[in-house]
Amino acid sequence: MLMSLVAIVLGLAVLVWSADRFVDGASATARYAGMPPLLIGMVIVGFGTSAPEIVVSIISAMEGNPGLALGNAYGSNIANIGLILGLTALISPIAVHSQVLRKELPILLLITLLSLSLLWNGWLARTDALVLLGVFVLLMGWSIWQGLKDGADAMAADETRELDDNQMTLKQALFWLVAGLVLLIISSRILVWGAVNMAQAFGVSDLIIGLTIVAVGTSLPELASSIAAIRKNEHDLAIGNVIGSNLFNTLAVVGLAGIIHPLEVAAEVISRDFMVMGALTLSLFVLGYGFSGRQGRINRVEGGLLLAAYIGYTSWLALGVLGAA
Repeated sequence: MLMSLVAIVLGLAVLVWSADRFVDGASATARYAGMPPLLIGMVIVGFGTSAPEIVVSIISAMEGNPGLALGNAYGSNIANIGLILGLTALISPIAVHSQVLRKELPILLLITLLSLSLLWNGWLARTDALVLLGVFVLLMGWSIWQGLKDGADAMAADETRELDDNQMTLKQALFWLVAGLVLLIISSRILVWGAVNMAQAFGVSDLIIGLTIVAVGTSLPELASSIAAIRKNEHDLAIGNVIGSNLFNTLAVVGLAGIIHPLEVAAEVISRDFMVMGALTLSLFVLGYGFSGRQGRINRVEGGLLLAAYIGYTSWLALGVLGAA
């Protein structure tokens, strides 16, 4: 029991730190390779901040823990919108200037609906996972095209400032790219072992552990980067981190886990967790897109409501566990 707790705490701590180093190294390497700042922000940072979820879910699927794999992905999406954007907007209202982000918001909503249709029968087969990964590849192609076409987008300026603040030599960038990835894999393995043992010790499902402890832990890179971005007045990076991460989680994280091991989807994942994720995604679209000439914006009141929704959802899970005990 104590060893499991130590493994979770240690695993999460190293996971968050190594993910940050991996993102910095990958971004700097991409810049040396001549990649446009907007493309770095959309693809490299989006992948990097989702790297913890990807590695944890892959290891969970390989070890036959589908609940942990799905709980990690969807729980992270819920935490990204409710907890991270809620807290960030309470610190400072978030304005959406980027036209690229306004295009990604409806795409995120449509992908959420696509995922629901694939999971509706209670099973994620390899063919379903291939569909998710196929859409992911198409989305990455579109993102690359947008990044090359819209180099003057507001998000590009934010990413340029961020890269200037974290300059590295090429040698340093390559070192942290490799070292960060290696530490990500090791810490994820430790975290999964601790999370599964903890679930067994308390008699709760690995789905609940994935939706709560693991999901919040793997979302910490997004929390840190979003708060740092909003303090620097880089609003588009703050919300872009969340949109990019949720796209990666819904398509790549779940898709890769399903390819490795077809996943049985518990009924409560559809009726409870996916519905909460869908409602929060719809809220993000309504607030962030901006209609009738209104600029997309999440003010402090709306941020408070998002945070309250996340607290309510977590309390719902806790009450379910206590009721089953």
